[in-house]
Amino acid sequence: MGLQHADEPLLRLTWTDRVTGAHGYLVVHTLVSGLATGGTRMRPGCTMSEVEDLARGMAAKTATFDLPVGGAKGGIDFDPKDPRARGVLERFCQAMRPWIDAHWVTAEDLGVPQHLIDDVFAGLGLRQSYHAAIRRSADPERTLRRVQAGLGAPVPGGLLLGDVIGGYGVAQACLGVVSAWEWTHESTTVAVQGIGTMGGGAAWYLHEAGLRIVAVADAAGTLYDPEGLDIPALLEARDRYGEIDRTQVPERVQRLPRSAVVAAEADILVPAAISYALTPDNSYDVKASAVVEAANAATTPEAEAMLAARGIPVIPDFVANAGAAAWAWWLLLGQVGAEPTDSFFKLRTEMQAKVALLLAAWNADRVPPRQTGSEFAATRELAAANGAPVDEVLTIP
Repeated sequence: MGLQHADEPLLRLTWTDRVTGAHGYLVVHTLVSGLATGGTRMRPGCTMSEVEDLARGMAAKTATFDLPVGGAKGGIDFDPKDPRARGVLERFCQAMRPWIDAHWVTAEDLGVPQHLIDDVFAGLGLRQSYHAAIRRSADPERTLRRVQAGLGAPVPGGLLLGDVIGGYGVAQACLGVVSAWEWTHESTTVAVQGIGTMGGGAAWYLHEAGLRIVAVADAAGTLYDPEGLDIPALLEARDRYGEIDRTQVPERVQRLPRSAVVAAEADILVPAAISYALTPDNSYDVKASAVVEAANAATTPEAEAMLAARGIPVIPDFVANAGAAAWAWWLLLGQVGAEPTDSFFKLRTEMQAKVALLLAAWNADRVPPRQTGSEFAATRELAAANGAPVDEVLTIP
């Protein structure tokens, strides 16, 4: 195999649904040991360019966390609330079956919860969305049991480990900022844009750590309380689309436009909803001292440069929200099991160490965290992509 340019993906596929006319995309940025990992998202307006950006980000995540796998992403341009959405997802996965069988390990993403994609895979006779990796293991049944036990392990709050681990990782990235700048938990305030799986999990664990969540935003608008929001109650009031029932929100909480969360008076801003949420048009509204990207590609390059010029670092998505991807592979490789305490400890240790590295370069020389992280990942990514045959078998216990 010849050398692959770091920014050029290995594969781009476009699919058209014969029933609805919806378009779907698969981008494999890199293969390592013949495998690539990355979730499948569904949203109106999803594009090939977006999926390509996300696949590149997945390759950076796997390299940053030293995972023995390349990066990929799937995307479908369709409304996940449409009653036909499940059928579209089923047909997309069927069309991608050759890659799903042999190379692409996928999982939940925006608009596609893990239980749904697992149900779709079960309908295809594949049982679980990590199928391409599980089938390579020495004992696939034992590996499947370990994966299912990890994903389904109960955690405080009545949720499952697989549903909250990504948000927990984002929370640890935020706490890495707090530690690097020697703030106290009690004095630190946070605004979270998006209160679904990732944003909701981050808000929960930051609240548990004693930080004050002063603003959250969903599709209906921003809820703001400078004294701190009751995060457990708000999460309990969500519907299945991650929107909060306003009838259950106390009167003292201010109802503001959805865009107001970007300008909230908070120490840390966590964009956890959509890609390209921070742009040149709204970057000057940001009042936070740091941005921690929970959503993939949450900040455009131009907006990130504008924030850096104002002294506001952005902890990039391929570090801050990589917890779910890293944990999934630790689970597959048997480095963690069904005990949540072990998973939380490993992710907390690794995430805070990486954020400390990024902010050390920022504090010393104002080197943007994305640059430091990209340089850190690039050597690992290129070595992994070009240093071994793509048909090398990854050992999964």
